[in-house]
Amino acid sequence: MTSTVLSSVGSSSAAPATAPHTALKVARYEISNIIRSRWLLAYCAFFFLATDALLRFGGDGGRALLSLVSVVLFVVPLMALVFGTTYLYDAREFTELLLAQPVGRGRLFTGLFLGLAVPLSLALLLGIGLPFAWHGVGDNAQMVTLAVLGGCGVALTLSFVAIAFLVAVRTEDRVRALGTAVGIWLVLTLLYDGLVLVGIALLSHYPIERPVLALMVANPIDLARVLLLLRFDAGALQGYTGAVFTQFFGGAGAAIAAGILLLWVAVPSLLGLRAFRSKDF
Repeated sequence: MTSTVLSSVGSSSAAPATAPHTALKVARYEISNIIRSRWLLAYCAFFFLATDALLRFGGDGGRALLSLVSVVLFVVPLMALVFGTTYLYDAREFTELLLAQPVGRGRLFTGLFLGLAVPLSLALLLGIGLPFAWHGVGDNAQMVTLAVLGGCGVALTLSFVAIAFLVAVRTEDRVRALGTAVGIWLVLTLLYDGLVLVGIALLSHYPIERPVLALMVANPIDLARVLLLLRFDAGALQGYTGAVFTQFFGGAGAAIAAGILLLWVAVPSLLGLRAFRSKDF
């Protein structure tokens, strides 16, 4: 199959009219490989079983959705970072073979990125969506909340896959890159809120609303959490940063949080593409 892809990519790259399709051919080849991965199947099965258990034993759909928020915010970034980092190292020989062909680095990076991000996103959406389809969603509001949850999960997948690619491209050693990826997850998921609270306690005599707002914007997981909890009557779960964000932006908070979350997809992707173009393979 690799030789088939190489020949098709090489021929498409030689013809300017079909050159834009190179990224899609690389992405299709990578997707066909990744969907057979046991890790991807386990990822989808985890969300399917967790969602099904919450719907069966956790009460109504609204409570299940609220519980799923924590699961998605905790698991999705970790999977995207770890799988994304190891994926790019595993695809090193394939990447070098394609770079020997007349293939643009930008199209190759796009194909590799989509080849991982699309299967991870689909696995997440199927894992949380199928149990709700089986058990039935209570009303239109819960359907919208489920869609927002899926959208935030996809955005976090794209963002952290891009961060993983950036780490893998800039770090030659595989173990060091994987340690950096896990460290990023630990800081943003587990330590970030604690560090923010310590800073707030130490600087409580100063006007710190704007710095706190900047700290929240600097964490895509915080943004996704606020965006999701705005769908629930759960203001106490937003934390101090979420309360400041909601108070500062008012009714436009959800739209602004979504826009900044999309920036967290675009900026790491562009930085990763820039590093990929300049890397000496």
